Amino acid sequence: MKNSFTIAVMNQKRNYQKELDKKLEAFQREGQVPALFLHSCCAPCSSYVLEYLSNYFQITVFYYNPNITEQEEYEKRVEEQQRLIREMDTKYPVKFLEGAYEPERFFEIAKGLEEIPEGGSRCRKCFELRLAETARLCKEGGYDYFTTTLTISPLKNAPLLNEVGELAAETYGTVFLNSDFKKKNGYKRSVELSQEYGLYRQEYCGCIYSRQERQRQLENTGTERSRTPLPPD
Repeated sequence: MKNSFTIAVMNQKRNYQKELDKKLEAFQREGQVPALFLHSCCAPCSSYVLEYLSNYFQITVFYYNPNITEQEEYEKRVEEQQRLIREMDTKYPVKFLEGAYEPERFFEIAKGLEEIPEGGSRCRKCFELRLAETARLCKEGGYDYFTTTLTISPLKNAPLLNEVGELAAETYGTVFLNSDFKKKNGYKRSVELSQEYGLYRQEYCGCIYSRQERQRQLENTGTERSRTPLPPD
C-alpha cells in the first residue's frame, strides 16, 4: 500500500492536463456527453472552465463554499455565478445548484489553524470539506464525474487538489475528473472572460483568514496590485 508521501510525490509528476485531454478525446470518439458535477469557487474561476468543458459535458455548477463566512460577500459571489451562467453561450445547457450555506462547518475544520498562512494545512482541510460534499452529491445525483474550478488559480496546488478529489471519489464511490485548468492559458483566459462579462473579481480567496492575510499584504506594499499573478503556462 502506498503511503501519503509516496502518493504526493507521484502526483507531483503527473500531467493532469494531458490526462484530461485523453479523456475528452475518448468522449468525442465514442460520441459521449457525460454529466459533470462542477464545484465552483467563484464566477471568474469558473468562466474558462465552463467555456472549455461545456463542449464535452452536460454541466451542473455546484456552488458550495462555506469558507466564505461573510454573508454579504457570499451572496455577491452566488449572484455573479448565476449571472455568468445565464449570460454565457455554451454548447450544452449549464445548470446551477447552490449548496447549503454553513460557515460553521468551515470554522470547525479551521479551529487551531487560524494563523496558518494561506496554502497550508487549513486550506487542505477546506478543500477536503468542499470536495467531500461535492463527491457525496455527485454520487447521490447520478452524475458521471465531478471536479472543481480551484485548479485554475496559480496560487492553488493542483496536485494536492487532485489528490483530495481522488480520495473523496474513493470515499463516496464516484469518479473525479482530474484537471489543472491553469494550463493552456486557462487562467489568462479566465481574466479575459471576467473582463468581457464584467465579473466581480474578489481580492482574496474567500475565508476571513485569507482576507486578513491579503489586507496585511496590501498594507505592507501600499499598493492595490492584483492578488493573483499571471502564471506561466
